[in-house]
Amino acid sequence: MDPVIGLDVAKGESQVQAFLARKQPFGKTFKFKHDTNGLRDFYVFYKEIKLNAEADPVVIFESTGHYHEPVLQYLEERRITYYLVNPVISYETKKSSLRKVKSDPADARHLCELYYKEDLETFHRKNVQTMNLRNLSRQHDSLTRNYVQLKLQFQTILDQVFPEYKGVFGDLYSQVSLKTLLLYPTSDVVLKATTDEIARVMHSLGGKRSFAWFLEKANKLKEAAERNPFKKILYQSHLVTLKLYIQMLLQQKEFLSILEQEIDELAMQFEEYEILHSIPGVGCKIAATLISEIGEIKQFSHPKKLVAYAGIDPRIYQSGKFTASINRITKRGSTRLRQALYTAVQCGLTNNRNTKLREFYDKKRSEGKPHKVAIIACANKLLHWIYAILKHKEIFNA
Repeated sequence: MDPVIGLDVAKGESQVQAFLARKQPFGKTFKFKHDTNGLRDFYVFYKEIKLNAEADPVVIFESTGHYHEPVLQYLEERRITYYLVNPVISYETKKSSLRKVKSDPADARHLCELYYKEDLETFHRKNVQTMNLRNLSRQHDSLTRNYVQLKLQFQTILDQVFPEYKGVFGDLYSQVSLKTLLLYPTSDVVLKATTDEIARVMHSLGGKRSFAWFLEKANKLKEAAERNPFKKILYQSHLVTLKLYIQMLLQQKEFLSILEQEIDELAMQFEEYEILHSIPGVGCKIAATLISEIGEIKQFSHPKKLVAYAGIDPRIYQSGKFTASINRITKRGSTRLRQALYTAVQCGLTNNRNTKLREFYDKKRSEGKPHKVAIIACANKLLHWIYAILKHKEIFNA
């Protein structure tokens, strides 16, 4: 027999359906919680299936963000073979059914049927060190997105309080700039202080510049206050909000700095880090993301499998004598890996840092390919290079 247990994983619990063999369901479907007692109940059921089938059952379930982690760890501790399925795959195969049924028991049953239909590969989890790097990299991405949104909200309030302040410092979001604005948030406050006093306050905020530089910025701040259309703040709520946004921006910058330091220290422990860093356009953050998202290169037997994992392989549409000439990429793989590749291509093309990539891009453009198509082609080519240098553990030869 070929027993399988299908799990429809949800938040905090899973629905179970078992088959002893194809078209031979076993017992009634039930739910168990993702706690010690629930997982113990599941293991008792697992041993019952093993006894009846006289073979070790495998477990199949969908990747559901972090909801499946308790189950996955429990299975690994007991060395139970399992298949972690991409939800896209199960969804596409589910559409072949004429009956439109959506329920937890039906989904668990469908996963069992998927096991018998498809030639699936057992899931190989990344090692702990790689998972730590991936978690830190993804957290950095999440905080960066929040930081960008925070900047936009901050600028909206600044435009209603002190819009002329934007030209005082070269970097509006530098530590000195934000801390100065926190102390001098309105034209009224700036105009009441002397230039020399403002310069001394700025210098005390921790800047490493000369006092003359701060004196110049103090003069600019005075001029900005004179030009500012809002001499008095009508809505005190704007002033309260502005100060809160400044404090949050400073805090977010500190958090991002801590994460970047942790990512750099952890990434440098990987042999692949220096190899990937040798590619022009691949900086510290991109190299760390590539390592954490790809994992061990030996799990990919061919570069095309890595390309498919990144989701930059073209869709193929052919019917009869018709073959589509415009094929978009599948976008079915790792979104973060795809984003890292896109950024690496953009950095490599900037100022012709990566001459080999620039030559390939120019070739595609000369063939009449649009800019975005050429960029995706470059990402595909770059991933082939990455596969080769990681496979042979060689530095990139520019």
